[in-house]
Amino acid sequence: QLQASGGGLVQAGGSLRLSCAISGRTFSGHSISWFRQAPGKEREFVAVITWSGGSTYYADSVKGRFTISRDNAKNTVYLQMNSLKPEDTAVYYCARYDSGSYYYINSYNYWGQGTVVTVSS
Repeated sequence: QLQASGGGLVQAGGSLRLSCAISGRTFSGHSISWFRQAPGKEREFVAVITWSGGSTYYADSVKGRFTISRDNAKNTVYLQMNSLKPEDTAVYYCARYDSGSYYYINSYNYWGQGTVVTVSS
């Protein structure tokens, strides 16, 4: 099970840290990603971190502003979001990567329930 939290309302230029709490052995060894879905738009890839934490990849739109990290001892993946923009407003989801491209939603079989991030201008 994946449980996302930490969303909220923030002004442009502000910061938020999202958390994805992971439970269950089915997640051991898997990369974890964050996706987001803005109103009226398709769900899009944001960032991914491998199980060891040794590799991370980001969407161009968040590169340099967002940082993904994980603490396997706490079974938690984080998304630190800085310099937030109104276009970052979306529901943010964490998901377990299974196979295929990191960028496609069909590569993921387990999804959290989402947490809402609203960035005001």
